[in-house]
Amino acid sequence: MQNSAISLDDDLEKHTPMMRQYLSTKAQHSDMLLFYRMGDFYELFYDDARRASELLGISLTARGKSGGEPIPMAGIPYHAVETYLAKLVQQGESVAICEQIGDPALAKGPVERKVVRIVTPGTLTDEALLQERQDNLLAAVYEGKTGFGYATLDVASGRFIVTELEDLESLEAELQRTRPAELLYSEDFSQQQLLSSIKGKRRRPEWEFDFDTAMRFLLDQFGTKDLQGFGIHQARLSLQAAGCLMQYVRDTQRTALPHINAIHQFSPSDSIVLDAATRRNLELTQNLSGGRENTLASVLDATATPMGSRMLQRWIHQPLRSRTLIEARHNAVAELLSCGQYEQLHDVLKSLGDVERIVARLAIRNARPRDLARLRQALELLPEIQQQLSTMKQPHLRYLSEQISEFPEELSLLQRAIIDNPPVLIRDGGVIREGYNAELDEWRSLSDGASDYLQQLEVREKERTGIATLKVGFNRVHGYYIEVSRGQSAQVPLSYQRRQTLKNTERYIIPELKEYEEKVLSSQGKALALEKQLWDELFDHLLPKLYALQCFAVAASELDVLSNFAERAESFGYCQPNLTDSTGIDIDEGRHPVVERVSQSPFIANPVVLNPNRRMLIVTGPNMGGKSTYMRQVALITLMAHIGSFVPAAHATIGPVDRIFTRIGASDDLASGRSTFMVEMTETANILHNATANSLVLMDEIGRGTSTYDGMSLAWAAAEYLARQLGALTLFATHYFELTQLSELLPQVINVHLDAMEHADTIVFMHAVQEGAASKSYGLQVAALAGVPTTVIKAAKMKLKELEARDSHQHQGAVTPLQSSLPFENEISEVELTLKRLNLDELTPKSALDLLYKLQTLAKQH
Repeated sequence: MQNSAISLDDDLEKHTPMMRQYLSTKAQHSDMLLFYRMGDFYELFYDDARRASELLGISLTARGKSGGEPIPMAGIPYHAVETYLAKLVQQGESVAICEQIGDPALAKGPVERKVVRIVTPGTLTDEALLQERQDNLLAAVYEGKTGFGYATLDVASGRFIVTELEDLESLEAELQRTRPAELLYSEDFSQQQLLSSIKGKRRRPEWEFDFDTAMRFLLDQFGTKDLQGFGIHQARLSLQAAGCLMQYVRDTQRTALPHINAIHQFSPSDSIVLDAATRRNLELTQNLSGGRENTLASVLDATATPMGSRMLQRWIHQPLRSRTLIEARHNAVAELLSCGQYEQLHDVLKSLGDVERIVARLAIRNARPRDLARLRQALELLPEIQQQLSTMKQPHLRYLSEQISEFPEELSLLQRAIIDNPPVLIRDGGVIREGYNAELDEWRSLSDGASDYLQQLEVREKERTGIATLKVGFNRVHGYYIEVSRGQSAQVPLSYQRRQTLKNTERYIIPELKEYEEKVLSSQGKALALEKQLWDELFDHLLPKLYALQCFAVAASELDVLSNFAERAESFGYCQPNLTDSTGIDIDEGRHPVVERVSQSPFIANPVVLNPNRRMLIVTGPNMGGKSTYMRQVALITLMAHIGSFVPAAHATIGPVDRIFTRIGASDDLASGRSTFMVEMTETANILHNATANSLVLMDEIGRGTSTYDGMSLAWAAAEYLARQLGALTLFATHYFELTQLSELLPQVINVHLDAMEHADTIVFMHAVQEGAASKSYGLQVAALAGVPTTVIKAAKMKLKELEARDSHQHQGAVTPLQSSLPFENEISEVELTLKRLNLDELTPKSALDLLYKLQTLAKQH
């Protein structure tokens, strides 16, 4: 149990009844903070109080004693609970909310309380707790003998995805892509270092990942006999993760979850593979500082709806490989552009709101009055959206139009039932429109007529008693009363019964007013109870259309993203890319989509041509000359084309791409004990092991973290391996000019450089890509621009001349080792060595069997 100050092992009898109730409830939710309702406050005790005080910055006090010890306590007002919950879940905390469910008037001892709601970082559905333009994912990971099973669920939309991952690199990439708010993992999970950046981690018992248990929960949720209809029945590891996840959601939500009605398998082979380093280096949705500024998403996202924004970010992290699907998106964008319809669609969609999350709250019966008012507004817009799409001929837009079907019966129901501007909560009443229910109208009229009656009673009593200061009033504590000033209280009739004495006034009640009070209060209570009943019935009427409403939300989101792509293309001068089955990337006047938007000076567009005859470009040029920008823009243009966006270029033809790798920049990974150079080499190894002839590889400054000759040798070997052995489409930036000699050895290697002009001791960067190698690195000129003292620059120049002269003398007349090709012979494994040294004639049957076991062990380790 979390509380160190007190536990259930103590004798509960020595505590007060209220603290016994608290401790019993806390024992059932030991791994989360317990908000314990006490009147108008939620209170926390013992270690919960201490922790809440630190996390929320609230006062830590004490509430008397229990068991002879002071009770540490912290509290928050119940009406401000959402604000405090938001702060806690952002820090990865979970909260159990315990409410009073009993009647204090009938209670003998503490009022009955019950945990009615559990809030965890990954299971949020409340609008106030969610970031509207970001998915909020609950994830689970299971480690098996053959790899990892991974499952994610967005409770706020019902999107349930599983995937099977073969290795650690793939799992790291998925964690980087999905960025879960909360992650469940088994007790024996061995790769803890991968989870260090996730705040909401939850260790779960191993039995929750049991396959049979997992299947039982999943089949119960979907109401099916098997999962073959979803096409995932063979994904055993990911189903074990999904089952644990489903059980956790059931435990925390404590309600039916009808909007989670399908489960899909994400196959990495359906999209371009991006490893974790590539996602970070390209700054797709998060910059290197952890923010959203100056990312690809920040430039591309001008969507009209929050749900469209979330879909766009999923697309950015999941570029497609299917040419058919990509071209369907491109053609849809082209038609929206050609007819200019995207502007009108944007205006209509902007009023649509976040239907996806409203529908999810409707499904779990957690929607508020204003949710249904916004849903009504969205349904009212559907005829206009249909009219906008009616002239479209492109098949994909026609399909979306069909999915955005109208809901006349549901719209009529909401128009008749909900007032125009409902209050925040149903418990406040006044949500159901007048005329919707005759009985409700009758109870309301009785309550609303009170003011007229009270005015008439006040006039009559003034005349009858002759007391000019007499007033009739009401408050929630004492009910109705007749108020008379202290000076005129002697004139009060004997039929008046004193109800309350104040400083300058006396308050009375009379039988007639008491009878009316009971009648009015009864009518108000009955009106509220009936309104709550009618509210619950609205959910029953709307839920049969749940799936259709979900389909409408998804289609509207996609329409939003596509019309957004059209607007971006028009505003920024993007072109429609041409996809081809021929290997290569040919971009004319390509631009970096982010840098061109934030640059103070005009962006210099540059071409790139990669094909079977030009598989590698060795990129040289000065620091700050634009090498890194040039390389990244090629990757970003390629990625944008594969999500269905137009691209920043005059023309772009792009062939098949299966992976994008980037090895750009590095930093220490101190948590794992890895230096900058070790991180660099690890990322390089990943590329050399996994790149193919259809991969796009960006390599920047390989070998800079070690000695000159070590680094140069590693850079040469890596470049030659990529070009000769793998044939990957590669941009290889380097300051080792010796690498430009590769173009003389391998015809598919081409030198290009970014130009610069030198004037005296200064340098002007041209940012233009030219064929051929750079003439020099301009390192000293860049150092001067950075403000390095002139005396240091002069000393560096003298040292440079000395080193160049020494190098020239040492290699005069000699052939440098870099001019020869490197042999890439296959490394002989220990299994092969063992077999080569073996004398089969001397083997006995037993020794042969022992040897076979040994070889199998070696093979598994290889």
